[in-house]
Order: sequence, then structure tokens, then C-alpha cells
Amino acid sequence: MQNKQKVLVIVGPTSSGKSALAIALAKKFDGEVISADSRQVYRGLNIGTGKITKREMRGVRHHLLSEMSSHYIFNADDFVQRGRAAIRDISARGKLPIVAGGTGFYIDALVGRIVLPNVPPHKQLRMQLEKKSSAQLFALLKKKDPRRAKTIEPHHKRRLIRALEIADALGTVPMMEIVSPSFDVLWVGITPPIKELEKKITVRLFARMRGGMIAEAKRLHAAGLSYKRMEELGLEYRSLARFLQGKVTRPQMVEELHRAIRKYSIRQIRYWKRNKDIRWFKDARIDGVSKIIRDWLTN
Repeated sequence: MQNKQKVLVIVGPTSSGKSALAIALAKKFDGEVISADSRQVYRGLNIGTGKITKREMRGVRHHLLSEMSSHYIFNADDFVQRGRAAIRDISARGKLPIVAGGTGFYIDALVGRIVLPNVPPHKQLRMQLEKKSSAQLFALLKKKDPRRAKTIEPHHKRRLIRALEIADALGTVPMMEIVSPSFDVLWVGITPPIKELEKKITVRLFARMRGGMIAEAKRLHAAGLSYKRMEELGLEYRSLARFLQGKVTRPQMVEELHRAIRKYSIRQIRYWKRNKDIRWFKDARIDGVSKIIRDWLTN
């Protein structure tokens, strides 16, 4: 690992405090943050995704936030290319790259723990799969590739179709570990006790509701973001699209979203628990993490 670029990675479930910890560590160790969130990369998706604000950044530069149009289908390949370019840029200026986010598949691909399958689009298969509902696609994926089904968002139609496309070509989505990873990575995980995490999720959701999440969704739709695309974006925007179309009431939307976020957080934890290199902490306080990072940087 001596000659490999050092990259600090901070993972954990939604609402665990990853962003705040990443900023505190960037201030302490002269770093910059690379956001690993599949929705926060889009412009305009701010309140719904809980995107960090300029004030909250405290002067720390962030990469891969608000870089893409929400009409563009951003995927893991895009993230790897842009993320590695950001790592090169940050390290070339003598700073520490800090990857922080909840999209585990993206992070594993970025640092070289998994190989992204080189499977070209299958137009005919995609047309067939497009006719199915997300529930039908998810059920199909559970049969064809149960391991991938455990890590994917069950309502994210685009990802489900891509996973089924790969499973059709290769049998399963390859997720093998690489013997020689691309970087010297220090993995830090934040996972509060489940009751505390659920409380944080609830508080954060209602804060976003008060902060104008519904109004943001209305503006996005008025600006040309279709309800179909909003549903494809998953989680918050799926429920918001359903509410704005009158498919659910406001209380139903909140309950549906609350339940979906809790389930998502559990899937995130399960995904990361497979990585035995992660040093886990119960909270996002900087004290417990600093010594480990200092030792790693000096080795």
C-alpha cells in the first residue's frame, strides 16, 4: 500500500452523521470531500435528498454535488470516472481525498473492491422490462440474482432493469473483491444504535418537510422534471411524485416515505457489514476517529 494514494472513506446509513464527520475530518486533516450519493449529484434535488448546504460545508470543498442535470441517468460508471478524477485533483494539490456517502455500490466500484460488468445495453430486453412494475422487476431480480436484490433499492426501476440486464448476460452482477485494490483506503463506518438511528431519520424527515420538500418537488416538475423521472429517482422523489399526482394523501406520503427510508437504512447497514475492513463507531464524534486516521497517514 506504500505507493498507493491514500483515500479516507466514511460510510454508514442515512442520517448517521457522515457528512458532518467528513467536514470535521477535512478541517483537521486538510482534506476535501467527494460525495458518494446517487441523488445528490443532481442539480435541484436539494431538500429532498438532504443535501449539505454551503453554510454546513464550513469552507470545505465538496465534489460530485449538484454536477448533473436531473434528466441525465447517472450511473456507477459515471461515478467512478468522475470520482477518480476528483481524487487525482485533490491529491495533486496535497490534500486528503475523503469519500463520504451512502451509495455503497458506487464507493466499492470507485476504490476497486468490485469490478463493474462490461455489459452493453440490451434494447429489446429493456423494452420488455419497462412494461413491468418496480415490484415485478424486484421479484424477478430476487429469483435471478438474490445477492444483488439485497443491496438494490426495490423501487428504483432504472437500476432494477440494469441489474436484470446484467443478470441476463452474466448470470449475476459480479461483486468479487479485488486482490489488489486501487487505493490505500481507510474505512470508517458510523452506525448508531437502531433506536437512535430511527429517531434521527424521523427528525431529519420532518425537518425537510418543514424546509419545503414538497415545494421543491413542485418547482422541479414545473421546470420539466416528469413524474415518471421523479419516481425513477426513488425514495423521497418517488413518494413526492405520488403525492403530487394525488395517488396518496400527505399523511400517507409521510408514512410511506418514513417506512421506505428506515428500510433503506437497514439495507445500507447490511451492505457495509460485509466489508470487514471497516472500523465501526457508534457516533460521528471526531475524537474516536482522529487517532486511527493520524496513525494511518503516518504509515
